[in-house]
Amino acid sequence: MRISPDINKNIDVFKKRLHCDLNFDIVFRSITICGRTAAMFFVDGFAKDDIIEKLMEFFYSNVEPDQLADAHTFSKACVPYCEVTLREEEEEIATGILSGELALFVDGFDRCVAIDTRTYPQRENAEPEKDRAFRGSKDAFVETLILNTALIRRRIRDPQLCMENMTVGTKSKTDLSLCYLDDKVDKKLLTNIKNRISASQVEALTMNQQSLADLLVKKKWYNPFPKFKYSERPDVCAAQILEGDIVILVDNAPYAMILPSALFDITDEVNDYYFPPITGTYLRLTRFLVTLATLLITPLWLMFLMTPQWIPDWLSFIVPKEEPHIPIIAQLLILEIAIDGLKLASLSTPSMLTTSLSVISAIVVGDFAVESGWFSAETMLYMALVAIATYTQPNFELGYAIKFMRMFLLLATWLFGAWGFFIGLIVIFLVMVSNRTVSGGCYLYPLIPLHPRDLMRKFFRVRLKSKSER
Repeated sequence: MRISPDINKNIDVFKKRLHCDLNFDIVFRSITICGRTAAMFFVDGFAKDDIIEKLMEFFYSNVEPDQLADAHTFSKACVPYCEVTLREEEEEIATGILSGELALFVDGFDRCVAIDTRTYPQRENAEPEKDRAFRGSKDAFVETLILNTALIRRRIRDPQLCMENMTVGTKSKTDLSLCYLDDKVDKKLLTNIKNRISASQVEALTMNQQSLADLLVKKKWYNPFPKFKYSERPDVCAAQILEGDIVILVDNAPYAMILPSALFDITDEVNDYYFPPITGTYLRLTRFLVTLATLLITPLWLMFLMTPQWIPDWLSFIVPKEEPHIPIIAQLLILEIAIDGLKLASLSTPSMLTTSLSVISAIVVGDFAVESGWFSAETMLYMALVAIATYTQPNFELGYAIKFMRMFLLLATWLFGAWGFFIGLIVIFLVMVSNRTVSGGCYLYPLIPLHPRDLMRKFFRVRLKSKSER
């Protein structure tokens, strides 16, 4: 519904729509501009006080009667601020006010003067907690969308860089930004993503990016592998945009979603590129090998214990010296759950007690668990290696996907022996092959379909080449 030229009607409508009698932070102020009644609505805490003071000073001293002919003339001549929009729909005006705009109504104007005076409470732009940089930039995304887009703009000064704004949620009206290079992005994928977002009928993105991910991809419950790469580093997002990917920034979320992302994209680590090619290659290969070891080490050990005739003499030490009181498979599964329990406990532990808790859980509990006969020393050793090695790859969701696949391998090996181990590997491979990225491509690209050059670049860090060398 459009607003009325009658200032009193507009005041009544928006006082009722914004519940000004209940909301202490919704500020209503009636003023007089050159003999004409006006009204301002804004949210306390979003609006910049110094800008409001300057606007009020200008309205009281510098406005002439002929400048009040209409809203357009008034906004051009009497609003000393660059970000000004004329709005006429009540819904748009109310959303703008709740987003941080100052809405100015003037008697006789059939449009509202919306002034972008917003400022959001925000934390300091500090080094990222998880995606730590060895030599790269120490800045990270924060919970304010406009600041996050500016961090990317600072790194890509190309007119082709587009920051397309969209709104999701019938009640939350959460802002998000699609960041891409117009001359490199997959236009079909971009259109598909925008259509999915526009068609989403939800009240709010309750869990920010995860809620958006649930809207974009309908995952099968048995497939835990992530389809998005998350990063809190602007340099990572800028690099992916330059490669033709789409980056989605959501307001109130200090992470960016990067898509489309296949398995090798998710395992990629930006720190490899801040070192010489040989060092970056070594770090990358180490990460791949350790990640593969976290999947195979405990199921492989269990398979050898169930088929002792396959154990060569030089590996005889892997067999427990004493008969375990609890079956090995039970020990492994209990420790899988116990490790996650310790992780959850550490999240809720005050920071001053984190070290003490780690020492108690690692030394005291671990030692007594072995001494009491609950667990064998070999089981504790292999599970400790798995728990530590999980953090060599950066993606949290992929870590749990590997964990679920490892537990599946353990159960298959326990039930069917060596045949179960190899059949389990085939099943895991088929699950990954059947998985699809957001764009519909194979999850194992460039392995399937095979692109040798792209596959080699996933394993080996190559130096940056100029256009003349390509």
